[in-house]
Formats: sequence, C-alpha cells, structure tokens
Amino acid sequence: MDGLLVVDKPAGPTSHDVVARVRRLLGERRVGHTGTLDPGATGVLPLVVGRATRLARFLTACDKTYEASVRLGVATDTYDADGTAVGERYEGAWPSPEEIARAVEAFRGTLVQRPPPFSAKKIEGRRSYAVARSGAHPAPASVTVTVRRLDLLDVDADRLSLRVDCSAGFYVRSLAHDLGERLGVGAHLTALRRTRSGDLGVADALPLADAERDPLAARRALIPLSRMLAGISAIVLSEEGVRRASHGLDVRAADVAEGALAGSPIRLLDRSGQLLGVGEATGRPGLLHPSVILV
Repeated sequence: MDGLLVVDKPAGPTSHDVVARVRRLLGERRVGHTGTLDPGATGVLPLVVGRATRLARFLTACDKTYEASVRLGVATDTYDADGTAVGERYEGAWPSPEEIARAVEAFRGTLVQRPPPFSAKKIEGRRSYAVARSGAHPAPASVTVTVRRLDLLDVDADRLSLRVDCSAGFYVRSLAHDLGERLGVGAHLTALRRTRSGDLGVADALPLADAERDPLAARRALIPLSRMLAGISAIVLSEEGVRRASHGLDVRAADVAEGALAGSPIRLLDRSGQLLGVGEATGRPGLLHPSVILV
C-alpha cells in the first residue's frame, strides 16, 4: 500500500498518535507525517504511506496556511493555552484594532523567529520540549522564516483572529507570543487550525474519526504515487532513462522523452505516467541525479 492519506486531525492527539492510529487501521507499518501539528491544533495532516514515506521531505518543505485565535493579556511558557502564565497579567485598556493592525505589519515578509521553548526543535541532540520539562530553560536557535500573507480577521477586546500563509518551520505560537510582546500586553495562542499544506487543503482531508470508523474509506482516500507532488514539475523518461534512473545513474538530456531538465527537484515519470522517483540538480549542466527512487 503506497500513497498519501490526508487526515483532518482533531484536537487532542499528537501527530505521532495519529500516525500510530493510521498504522493500525491500514495494517501498514510504514506511515509517517509530513509536518507536526501540536496536540491542541486541528486540520490538514498529510501522511505518507508505504513507499511514499521516501517522499516525505518534499512535502514537509511546502508552505502552510493556518487560522489562529490569540488571547491578549497574558503570556505563557509554552506560548499557548496549555502552558503556565508567566509575568504579570495585563490590566490596562486593550489596544485598538488600528494599533493591532500596525503591530501585525511587522510580521509580514522574511523574518528571524525564535521557536517556543516547548517545541520539537533540537538543542544539543535533545528535543526542546524534553529539555524544558526537565526544568531547564532551553533557548532553541532562531530560524529564518517567511510570512507570505498575514491577515487580521477579527478583533474583539482581548481576542484576535488571524490567518497566515507561511513557509515550513514557522511557529504560529511564536507569532502570538511575539505579537503580545510588541503590543506590550502579553499574548498566547488559544486555537489553531491548519487549512492548507502545499497543494492540499481541508477539502482533501478525511476526518480521523471517519477513517477509524471505516478503514475501507481511508484506503479509498489514499492518493496514489502517480498523483503525489503535483506542484513539482515532471519529465517523462525514455526506456533508457527509466533504466538509468532505476539504477541510480544520472539522467541525461538524451534520456528525456518529454519535458526538459530545468529546475530542481523534478518528478521522474515513465511513459505510462507512473512516478519512478524524484531527481535533483547535480551542479553539472545537463544532468539530473535520481535522489529518490521508488522502483
């Protein structure tokens, strides 16, 4: 069983919990997720199944869209509602919608972001959340991320609603925390829903409860290898190109039946449209190395 299953994750289980549950219902050991969602978050969680697990890194790196709820007035150690309040609770007047809109502008574009102390980022080989739970005060390294779009959807006193289109590696919890600091009132994330991961949206997702109630529906919802990574350009290989790629040999211009060796990565297809793997630039003109082979 090979392909992509897009799950609409409920609040509560971790992403790893969802993976374990899908392994059981599909009867397939090789299942992995392509981008962690916090336990309290909901929404689009693409799972790679079987041979598709080898394609996970191409899905993990894609842009995401989130809808978030933020509460002003208090910061927490986890940057969300599951954490413990830190600092004094803000008791003044709430910032106006205009003040909040101006503060939000600072988080658009490419910026350096500090991940939450309780996160999956590694510090000297250990997960940040494990270090934090031991009583230490971890400082995950800052990362450069990109916010392609950030909309302030609603303001109701101390409650905000946001929608963000962002690069992989962006933490919406950090956005909530940093926005509270910029406004001088403190803030934390209260709800988060991922509505898009790459080309996959909520409309493509099967609720986890539905999958567990009807495993056959989950099998039917599996996106085959041939339809995966649709956002990546593709070339069709000749018979010689298929042979070379299957043996891990570089693909040459002469091995291409349709398309061009332009860009990286590139999906490698046979004449029937089946996905053979993914090629990436070698640094030498006119050559593409098959970095992932599925046959």
